Amino acid sequence: MGERRGAAVRAAAIVLGAGACYCLWRLAAGGRQGQRNRAGAARNPPSDSSPPAPTHIMDVDALQKLIRLLQATDDPLIQEKALISLSNSAAFSVNQDIIRNLHGLSIIGGMLSNCVPKVKEKALNALNNLSMNITNQEEIQVYITEVCRNVESAPLNSDLQLAGLRLLTNMSVTSDYHHKMINSIPCFLHLLSEGSERTQIQVLKVLVNLSANPAMTRYLLRAQVPSLLLLFDNCINRDILLRALVFAANLKKNVNNEDGTMIQDEYSEDSIFFTLCRDTAPFAQKLASLLHHPDAEVKEQVVRILTQ
Repeated sequence: MGERRGAAVRAAAIVLGAGACYCLWRLAAGGRQGQRNRAGAARNPPSDSSPPAPTHIMDVDALQKLIRLLQATDDPLIQEKALISLSNSAAFSVNQDIIRNLHGLSIIGGMLSNCVPKVKEKALNALNNLSMNITNQEEIQVYITEVCRNVESAPLNSDLQLAGLRLLTNMSVTSDYHHKMINSIPCFLHLLSEGSERTQIQVLKVLVNLSANPAMTRYLLRAQVPSLLLLFDNCINRDILLRALVFAANLKKNVNNEDGTMIQDEYSEDSIFFTLCRDTAPFAQKLASLLHHPDAEVKEQVVRILTQ
């Protein structure tokens, strides 16, 4: 049995080598297009309607052997390389369906409990690409709570943490799974205060998606972010500032649509509610200053907030 298992690993490793060559080609020939597709995930629902490239797509047999490899080996290096190959293969929409039909989602999802951070990171990257498919999201959603735990426990600003946030961004494009992220809102806002610019941008993508859902408004307004006002400044990175303004604008809109049913006593003085809706003078001063910002989109969001 042990010899047969070892033979399976060696046979699958041959396919892995081919997959790695494929990945290098993919990164060189189509990496920029893939990045553009993923960058739009926070604004547009994932779609599997875009046709994949007509050539250089791994066939079903090769993908099946990669998936079996994850089951057959405990070697973290082999697991990592297999996951990289699967992740790059999932850049093609046709492969997203194939991997799901081969039960690859549950096998890749099982790697999230791996004790090796790099393996978990590569599993998150693979699930992120696979989540660009609505049908895949229905299976991937069972891992949201575990992904949130990985984001919270990962070292601050680490690649593992960012990989988790990217997956949560895709999974929060629609409101279907927002309720699974409620308990992680304090974590997200902690990262917003303490994270690097790269982390702040990624966590704001999640928060913007959550804030667009009126059902999440109370949970977000209750949260505490003492440094929130620091984000609304002319010297802040434009991508951070713009997303912070959209986040605030969404919340203000949802509060105004509550028709007076918002109970102010349920919010503490250091909550987002007090910053945006109760003690509004400091926030209003920040917004007045931003009316002179050179970026048109920034000014558009400021006007949106002021006119609500």
